[in-house]
Amino acid sequence: MRTKLLRPLTAFAALFLLSFTGCGPKPAKTTGTKPKILHLGNGAEPQDLDPQTVTGMPEHKLLTALFEGLVSEDPKDLHPEPGLASSWDISLDHLVYTFHLRPGLRWSNGDPLNAHDFIHSYQRILSPELASEYSYLLWYVVGAEEFNKGQLKDFSQVGFKAVDDLTLQITLKNPTPWLLQLMASHYTWKPVPTQVIEKFGPINRSRTNWTRAGNHVGSGPYMLKEWLPQQKIIVVRNPHYWDAQTVKVDEIHFYPTEDLNTEERMFRTGQLHMTYELPSAKIEVYRKEYPESLRIDPYLGVYFYRCNVTRPPLNDKRVRRALALSIDRESLVRNVVRGGQEASYAISYPGTAGYTPRARLHEDLAEARRLLAEAGYPDGKGLPPIELQYNTQDNHRAIAETLQQMWRQNLGAEVVLRNLEWKVYIDAEHRSDFTLSRGGWIADYIDPDVFLSIWITGNTNNNTLWSNATYDQLYLDSLKAPDNASRYEIYQKMDVLLLEEMPVIPLYNYKKIYALSPKVKGWYPTLLDSHPYKYLDLEE
Repeated sequence: MRTKLLRPLTAFAALFLLSFTGCGPKPAKTTGTKPKILHLGNGAEPQDLDPQTVTGMPEHKLLTALFEGLVSEDPKDLHPEPGLASSWDISLDHLVYTFHLRPGLRWSNGDPLNAHDFIHSYQRILSPELASEYSYLLWYVVGAEEFNKGQLKDFSQVGFKAVDDLTLQITLKNPTPWLLQLMASHYTWKPVPTQVIEKFGPINRSRTNWTRAGNHVGSGPYMLKEWLPQQKIIVVRNPHYWDAQTVKVDEIHFYPTEDLNTEERMFRTGQLHMTYELPSAKIEVYRKEYPESLRIDPYLGVYFYRCNVTRPPLNDKRVRRALALSIDRESLVRNVVRGGQEASYAISYPGTAGYTPRARLHEDLAEARRLLAEAGYPDGKGLPPIELQYNTQDNHRAIAETLQQMWRQNLGAEVVLRNLEWKVYIDAEHRSDFTLSRGGWIADYIDPDVFLSIWITGNTNNNTLWSNATYDQLYLDSLKAPDNASRYEIYQKMDVLLLEEMPVIPLYNYKKIYALSPKVKGWYPTLLDSHPYKYLDLEE
């Protein structure tokens, strides 16, 4: 899942801080209030609240509250547990999944929710007109990819079938061991209220008013109450949720505070129970002064830079490899990132479900300079400036400035930095309108496939425009592998190709570093930083 973070101090946040310092009425503290209200930093202003058209972590945090799918997640280790489906059966060949929905399910507006709603939802996300960036996460189903690409016109031939109102059957092309994890964790598999969406425009159009407060309808433990752009989003208990009796927190307020220092001050002054992230410069301060609030959790994700392989000079893999080989990653994580992250020397995250890539990058300045000279740019002479874009956030800026200096010193390469507001940045990435771009990928499920599938030709998240027929065939072979050992050997070859071609430059493996109030209960460290909200509580 694409990572997305923060923007300049909003007018709302500024007023919020002024009010605390005495230039206005003092804000209410988050402790001892009724009803129970959880205040969370949420990074950037979300693109939208349509689970079939958005990407990224800030959106994920919100959609987890508003939608639930067939499968849910255990709060401690995220193993799949029953959600809107009370149970499921898997055929002996692992190709047919039959889900049994709970009787009496309802949308947040009180309308009945049944198996046919899932069929309509899957047809919408796979429609070529919608152009959903994450539609490929359903391509494991028979006919799904062909329908999504416009090669198959009859959706009834896709492997989704509503046997009756309470029974949904899904037929796969190949065994997919991570399917239940994916369905539990990723919002693309969750149902959307197509009967509501149709009231606000064409069913296959994105960014319509169905996602606004008063119009929005979901299937999760909370429903949308208020959306004040650049200020906050409020969700409240959904009385029609099948497991409403488990929900303990009455409201959750999400704040899009893109300035990390502002967000940290809001936490320290009692206006937030949790920050989305901590500024790198504050980590040691929290270690010493607020250790009970500092969280440094495992996080299954890789921070990297995307290369647009169609734009000079990055259309030459020798230049891409020269950039990758001239980075001192150990210095980067030790002196700039400073949260215990591990330098990344491959695209895949080591140890994911037992898989670790054998191929590794290494710092080799002599080889980097040789490659650059071979490409026609000895000591960087004649190399055109390379524009590096990143989304607004202090940590991203610090990393970009560090690499800018490394490349100037080690290669004589000039890198021009371009800072973009979040939505502009995302749009630019979608259009592949960049030369070099900050990126990151947080796993959508715990399997090495999640880091390798996005680079196949035509994948809607492959904004690098890199295409390699050998890589594509290896991926198809991996889907047919008889066991994990065979599948992982194929992945080793794919990781080698990525390092040889270098469409992306890995920098480090994530840790989730944030501040969390001890008053929040039921919050456990998880590899995907997912925390089912219905299990959370607030200590008085």
